[in-house]
Amino acid sequence: MTKKILLGVGVLILIIAGYVGYVLLTTKNHSPAAVAEFRDGDFLIQVNYSQPFKKGRLIFGTEAEGALVPFGMKWRTGANEATEISLSGDVLIAGKLLKAGRYSLYSIPDATMWTIAFNSKVGYWGKGFGDVFDESLDVLRATASVQNDLPEVEQFTISLTPADSLINMHFSWDKTRATLPIQRVQ
Repeated sequence: MTKKILLGVGVLILIIAGYVGYVLLTTKNHSPAAVAEFRDGDFLIQVNYSQPFKKGRLIFGTEAEGALVPFGMKWRTGANEATEISLSGDVLIAGKLLKAGRYSLYSIPDATMWTIAFNSKVGYWGKGFGDVFDESLDVLRATASVQNDLPEVEQFTISLTPADSLINMHFSWDKTRATLPIQRVQ
């Protein structure tokens, strides 16, 4: 009898472990990893993030509307692991110095502007990201302008594009694009 119980428990553990492994291995298929880069000589900005799909959902809006990313709430700015940005040199964002290094990046979207936060802790993961994020580790916060009337983008995308002496970081999803200007410190 003891052998049958132990065998049953062992089989149950194998089934649970297999399911957890399957979920962990396939999660990135639903929101694949992506990299946005800007390079100028030895200067590099690299953003590592995951790209969720819209799939007919309301993306930005109020919590009462059931938006996936409610206004005024922290969002890891992607899916899976927190979005991370690496800077090979110092930059200015909204006139504030951000030193070279690696940071978690999260946002607080709103209808007319987004707050973009750079946090010194890296390695955040999961849905509870916004709830557990330690704001005391924010090293810089800046405001990004927003456009809400653009052609629909099905998959969340971050891009880095040069514009005069700036590099614009664009966050595009659904009909919304938030833009944060970054200036390289020479």
